[in-house]
Parts: sequence; C-alpha cells; structure tokens
Amino acid sequence: MRVTGRMLFAVAVAVASLGAMSQERAEAPATVSEIRIGNIMPYSGPLSEFGAIGKAEAAYFDMINERGGINGRKVRFITRDDNSDPATALELTRGLVEKDDVLLMFGSFGTPGNLATRWYLNERKIPQLFVASGDEELSRPRAFPWTMGWQPSYKAEGRIYANYIQAYYPRRKIVVLWQNDQFGRDLFKGIEEGLGDLNRFVVVDIAFDIADEHLEGHVSILKRAGADIFVFLGVPSTASQVIKLAASLNWHPVFILNDASASIANALAPAGIENSAGVISAAFLKDPSDPAWRDDPGMKDWFTFMDKYHHIESTNNNAALYGYAAAEALAQVLKQCGDDLSRENIMRQAASLRVDQPSVALPGIKMNTSPDNYLPIKQMRLEQFDGRSWQSFGDVIETAFTEGRKR
Repeated sequence: MRVTGRMLFAVAVAVASLGAMSQERAEAPATVSEIRIGNIMPYSGPLSEFGAIGKAEAAYFDMINERGGINGRKVRFITRDDNSDPATALELTRGLVEKDDVLLMFGSFGTPGNLATRWYLNERKIPQLFVASGDEELSRPRAFPWTMGWQPSYKAEGRIYANYIQAYYPRRKIVVLWQNDQFGRDLFKGIEEGLGDLNRFVVVDIAFDIADEHLEGHVSILKRAGADIFVFLGVPSTASQVIKLAASLNWHPVFILNDASASIANALAPAGIENSAGVISAAFLKDPSDPAWRDDPGMKDWFTFMDKYHHIESTNNNAALYGYAAAEALAQVLKQCGDDLSRENIMRQAASLRVDQPSVALPGIKMNTSPDNYLPIKQMRLEQFDGRSWQSFGDVIETAFTEGRKR
C-alpha cells in the first residue's frame, strides 16, 4: 500500500491492546521510575504471523523488569495492533505519543506503517528505533535523524543472492516468485541490481499477493520456463506451500529463499524435510529450530527465557527470536543512556553501538552504528539446509555488489 500526504483518516480506529497486560500498562501513569516504550504490530490481518515479534518483545521487557529494570527504571511496553494498515499505524502512533506519553517508538513492524509515521515522529523529535523493516529509506540519518532501522536491508540481501548465483551458477536461467508489496519488491530490486546486465537470464518473474489462491498455477508456469534456479521472496507460510508444490511437480531447481521465510520449523519442516534439503538462504540470526545451536550459550538463554517468560510462542519461532534480539539491542541503548533519558541522548547512544557478537546472531555478525551510518546490522551469511541443519559457507558478507561494480 502506498501512503501519501493526501490520505484521509475518516474512520475511527479502535485501539487494540496485546491482552490485559498491555492495557494495564497503558493506563498506568508515567513516573520517573519507568520508561514508556510504544510499539505497533500486525497482531491480526494478513501478516499476523509476524505479531510474534511484538509478543516476544513484551516478554523480554517482563524479564528485564523482574530483574530490576534498566538503571533502576521499569519498562512499560505498550504495543498496539494495526492490522498491517499504515493509516491505522499512524493513528495508533499518535495515540501512543499524545495520550500514552511514550518516550520513544521501538520495533514497529513493516515498511508502509513505519514510512507513514516517520514524518510525524521526526517532526516531534521522537526516536523511532530499530524498526522491523529492511527498507533502506528507514535508515537515512541526514534526512530523518530520529528514525533508525535494525536488520540488513532487503536490497542488500537481494544483491547477496544475485552475487551467489553469478559465482556458482553463471548464465543459468532464473525464475523469481516475489511477494507483491514493498518488502518483496525491495528484495527483487536487490536481485536485479546485483545481476545488472545478467538480468536477461531472469526468464520469468511473478508477483503474488499475500492471500494469493493461485500459487499452484504460478509454480507450474515457473517450472515450464525451464529454469535452473528458483528464487522465492515472501513469508514462511507461503514458502512452505511453494516448496511442496515444486516437489509435487517433480521440479527440483536450485531453491533460494529469503531470510524472513527460511525457518526450519515454520517453512522447511512443514514443506517436508526431503523437499527442503538443499535450500539456500542468507541469515544474520541463528535459527532456533536448528539443532546445531542447542548447546550455544546465547541460545540456551533464549530457551530459558521462552520457558519462563513467554509461553505464547513456540521456542522454534524465528519471528519471536527476532523480537528478542531487537529488544536486547534496545536494552543496550537504554543502559548506555545512564540517568540521561532525554530523547537526544537516546538517539546519541543508539548511534554509538558497538556489539561484537549479539547473543543470538550468527558467528561473525556484529552490531555497530555511527552518526553517519544508522543501520546496526549490515552483515549476513550464506547458508544451505542439509536436511537437518543450516550449514554456513563462505565469509561473512557486509557488502554485496551490483554486477557492473564487480567488473
């Protein structure tokens, strides 16, 4: 959905809370002993599977509060449901700022909603931190100094897949099935940028809607194109269907999945391990359903956290792990603030992060920011699913080039 300055907000928006917990938090007055944080999530609607991010963040701050808070202050996390609608996201954000008196907005999900609220928050000089989107527009410190992304950009991720194809399967036919929204479009643009002149080898690309009922027809068309490489860009539930459909057609191309859809528990296992073996992706966080991390210290803390504080989601939920990791990053920023919780200092500390190994990030992935480079995580690793576990290969990738620049 494209948001413009002409959009009218004529429909009254019902403010939804995340259960009784969030409602209680919203009604309590702010005091010098608390930090109020606002958040927008799609707890309902077509992207509701990503509501697990906000639920895990709420649980993380429950854990922090039980341990005494941050620098002696408790966190009051107020999260609302926008049903993946940017107009609703703006209305709810205004309410969080003007009625709930939040100090900052944190981790709100989706490109359209964050773009819709960016002008409002920057005009009021309210931090819009670690948004759950890989759109490069949301990490432009000169133009929007109060807005900061968190994860690697979608376009950079797309370029990684393009570079992989060039290195391992040069001049082979490619087909792409991409989700028809800003998220899928950015990933696909990254692939096009990375391939450059080699885009002529993309013989067919098909855009699909999130509730598309014609996936079988799409996959059949792509198979008939005679391609060697199949790139899927979407969400886990759709990825699972597409993998099964390809297998049912006895089609076994080189299969590339984008990071957000490449969950063992939520995509690969439901599609059938035998159908998913060999899938390629790029990632920056560990997959909680990957047995390789069972004895990893950071993941042990994750499983302990889920067992004690968050019984809503499965411990294998990648979206929940994302929320945990983002909340950990915000907690680090607030710790760095000390007793100065001015919004200016919050942004100053967010722009001076130095974390060599976030607890649930893949080995070698760092989290660093500066006043001129807002994006905390800029690295990813290529990996392949061997039927049981993800196997990383190659070096940590910080910059993926276009085909033209590589020459």
